This record gives sequence, structure tokens and C-alpha cells, in this order.
Amino acid sequence: MNDSVREASDSGTFDEQRRRAIEHVAALRQEIRKAIIGQDAVVDGVLTALIAGGHVLIEGVPGLGKTLLVRALARCLGGSFSRVQFTPDLMPGDVTGHALFDLKTEQFRLRRGPVFTNILLADEINRAPAKTQAALLEVMQEGQVTIEGRALPVPQPFLVLATQNPIEQEGTYPLPEAELDRFMLMLRVDYPELDAERLLVRAVCDAPTDLLVAAALRPLCQPADVSALQRVAAALPVDDQVVDYAVRLARATRNQPGLVHGAGPRASIALVRCARARALLRGGEFVMPSDVRDCALDVLRHRVRLSAELEIEGIGIDQVLNGLITETAAPRL
Repeated sequence: MNDSVREASDSGTFDEQRRRAIEHVAALRQEIRKAIIGQDAVVDGVLTALIAGGHVLIEGVPGLGKTLLVRALARCLGGSFSRVQFTPDLMPGDVTGHALFDLKTEQFRLRRGPVFTNILLADEINRAPAKTQAALLEVMQEGQVTIEGRALPVPQPFLVLATQNPIEQEGTYPLPEAELDRFMLMLRVDYPELDAERLLVRAVCDAPTDLLVAAALRPLCQPADVSALQRVAAALPVDDQVVDYAVRLARATRNQPGLVHGAGPRASIALVRCARARALLRGGEFVMPSDVRDCALDVLRHRVRLSAELEIEGIGIDQVLNGLITETAAPRL
């Protein structure tokens, strides 16, 4: 199973590559759902970002399985995994690394931080002040860290999965807009439905401990397999009308009443890349307008800013964006 996607990308027709990639993604989804119960949309969102090669910000109140989801994904993917617990006293060097002076050699020695990994879990990222949050800016955008003037690349593929509690909770700091824009998707984890919560309670109560764990999941692929999945998704055909639809959605946020700050071109790019990943997730041969629409809310919600008037009225960003998505005409292919 681990070699199937790599073999497909090295030989055979693109249809064969696509078929094997679809099977591989389906197996990943099924394995992760063994640990994550009742959050299917969030699981698909994380897989979308993985296939599209982007980073994810996951927001939700404590106890909904945000950290477990990231651990489950890391377990299934193999490769290297690091976790950083963001706290108010965390320093930027604790994330990226720094230079240490070695008294024996009388030379500076580089200490690489936890960002030198394939999957980085930035847990409760909004518990740290902006200076420490900004330590991730360079590595998220360029895949490298500069320490003492040296540019050090991180392993590829590289994926940041950051979790945060809602910013209205005590002791949190909102992320800077420049960093928010680096996240391809912002996923919101909500309370599970009644039937899903029953299954969750049964699974936890029947286990020897009081928590679901990711250690029992099977590693299904390695970093090279992820890169192969990304290449297959990037080769899926996208009609010019679908690209135009994605651009119109992003541009519509710049003139939408109630939004004082719209999404930039990076949102248009993310919409197309995520739509390709969604097409692969559903087993499609090409990208449909529905693939763009299905990921639009997750791509746009963290890139726009609500006006003070709507905040006072209790109207949320998702409500405004859902109206915008409904009003923007999709092409008929």
C-alpha cells in the first residue's frame, strides 16, 4: 500500500495514477475516522489541505478532538512529527531553533527547532503573543528557516496544523492577519451530532482508558507518497470557467457589505488548489464548480474581517460568507 501511489506516479497512464491515488486517499480517510468520530467534514478538510499542500488552522472549544485529529493524521502518514504547546512565555527560538555557543569548540552550533519535521502541531497557537506566532511566517511560506543568516530548508512535504480556542476565551491572542493568510484553510470543529456523540461515548467508555488514542492506527504512507498524491491532484483538469468562478468568489469579498477587509489573490489560488484536492477526494476525473463551492467557506473565513456594526448585531463571518457564496453564480459545465 505504501508504494502504490509512488509506482503510479512513476509509470502508467494518468488514469491509473488517479485511480490509485483515490484508493489511497479513501484508505487514509477511513483509518483516521477510526479515531475521530462525528467530525467527518473536518477530517475531509484536513485531507484537502494535505493534498493541496497547504496549512490548516483548526478552531474549536476544548475537548472536541482537535489535537487527536492531528495526531491521527500524523500516525497514518508516517514521516516525522513534532508538537509545540504554545504558551505566553514561549519564545520564537523555541519554535524555529537558534545558535548556541559551544565552549569546547569555541564555535556557534545550530540547534534546530521542532519546525524541522514533516507535520508540525502548533497546539493552542493563540495562547502565545504575536512575536512568537510570527516565528512560523517564513517556514509556512517558504519552507525554510533563517538562523544566523543561514537559510535551512525543512523536510518536505511540510504541513503546519495549528489549533486554537475561540479568541473570546480568556488568555488568548488573535493571530496577525499576515499569518492568518498563510493558512490555506480554517476549519471550525463543532459539537458532534446526537448519534455521533453516542458512538463517541460508547467507544471511549469501552476502551481501557478515558481517551481515544491514535497509536492504534496503521501508518499507510510515507512523505514520498504524500508528494505523489499532491502531484496527481495538481494535474487534474480545471476548466477556465471554474478558475473564473474561484476568482470571482474571492473578489466578491472585497465589495461585500459588512466586510471591511476582503480576501487577496492568495485566496483565489487556494480555492483552485483545494478544489483539485476535493475532486480527488470524491474520486472525480476533473474539477467541478461544486468542488470550489464546498471549500469556499473554509478558504475565505479567516481572510476577511467583519465590520463593527455587524459584530454588534451578532452577525458572524460565516453567515455573511454563506450569503456571498449563494449569490455568486457558478458556471454550468
